[in-house]
Amino acid sequence: MTRICALLAAVLLAGAMSAQAFGAGTAADFTRSDLSGNPVHLADYHGKVVLLNFWATWCGPCMEEIPVFARWQKQYGPAGLQVLGISMDDDEKSVQRYLQKTPLSYPIVMGDEALAKLYGGVLGLPLTYLIDANGKIAGRHLGGVDLAAVERQIKGLLAH
Repeated sequence: MTRICALLAAVLLAGAMSAQAFGAGTAADFTRSDLSGNPVHLADYHGKVVLLNFWATWCGPCMEEIPVFARWQKQYGPAGLQVLGISMDDDEKSVQRYLQKTPLSYPIVMGDEALAKLYGGVLGLPLTYLIDANGKIAGRHLGGVDLAAVERQIKGLLAH
């Protein structure tokens, strides 16, 4: 039992160190195709504030956040916000079904372990990053976020 506790503590510590390292660095660039086959390149959004959201159709808190993120895209997009969704679902079909019921106002790409590793690993969902206009990670939120606090942070980043 002691060995298991020590291993769990080491994993949690490594995750915390990873979160700190990704909290202050430059966002990892990537190119993926959206579900329509159009390229989505993070570097194309340089100069914008990016809300990068790792999610899945089976994730309850994700389903609560996504409509708010879509509203923010419409509301703050003209001021420089770009929301990007990265589905961590195993297959594209479930994502397509979800998007037929709930059309979104921002690009969705399929994620995988390689993309997740660029952001320190995705050990839980939702996982949301705020990236400033210079490509620096300004915030990292694991789990359901305090939407009012994230909105304040977005407004602050857009004001700069």
